[in-house]
Amino acid sequence: MLDGVMLLWFVLTALALLFVTIDIRSTPESPVLKWGFLLLTTYIGVVGAFLYVLGCREPLAGLHERYVAVRWRQTLGSTMHCVAGDGVGILAGAVLSSVLALSGLAEVILEYILGFAFGWTIFQSLFMRDTAGGSYQRALRATFIPELLSMNLLMAGMVPTVMILRAQISSASDPTVPSFWFIMSMGLLVGFIVAYPMNWWLVANDLKHGMMTVRPLSATAGAQKHSGHAAMDGSPQGGSFMTMGSAEAPQPPVPVMTLLSFLPLGLGLAIAFLFRPL
Repeated sequence: MLDGVMLLWFVLTALALLFVTIDIRSTPESPVLKWGFLLLTTYIGVVGAFLYVLGCREPLAGLHERYVAVRWRQTLGSTMHCVAGDGVGILAGAVLSSVLALSGLAEVILEYILGFAFGWTIFQSLFMRDTAGGSYQRALRATFIPELLSMNLLMAGMVPTVMILRAQISSASDPTVPSFWFIMSMGLLVGFIVAYPMNWWLVANDLKHGMMTVRPLSATAGAQKHSGHAAMDGSPQGGSFMTMGSAEAPQPPVPVMTLLSFLPLGLGLAIAFLFRPL
């Protein structure tokens, strides 16, 4: 039965990815977030395509700015961006752990380091440096804590899910078998859900960006007619990014939330430990 479920999952994932790849080309979203949705759909299949349609796909021409402005869609974009970037490093760590015969805590540490490194230095800071004034160093400083908080919650959901499922499927630690990728998909899906509340807090306090709107100059006039606030220079609109210290102090304070983010991570590791010695 599991083989049938996995076959259905991978077939639907391929169809969902094909749909998003074709459809997102006409969506006036930031290129980075477009790639993010493609990666997310690769990870979590039809759920990723559903989130794209529900949270980012322009319902009518010129309405993208208004459509993505609501907080829950901004948070969806923030969480998606986190999982898309971190997921690359996490999956690389999982494959390397298999090659290097690492397991348990050693594997978790490798996945955390690679996931955080790729998400922070590449997906958050390098690809989004223009929103920090073009400075990569400034982007690195501004995104370190937000990335850390989001990564902790992502891993808090992913690690126990993967460990629990691997305890039931002995071959799932081998990246050459389909069950490995199926279980990693389930882990990233649960990680996405667990990381969403933290990203809500980050977006609400202007510590992370959400969805954006990027239009060519030729389309600006029509978008402004519908939305009333389209960008006149083609610059991203619809989300704040890296404005730490520019608004009211976050509540609870950032240090408190940073410490609190390690509690669910520790709980997740403890749950995983119950099913597989670390």
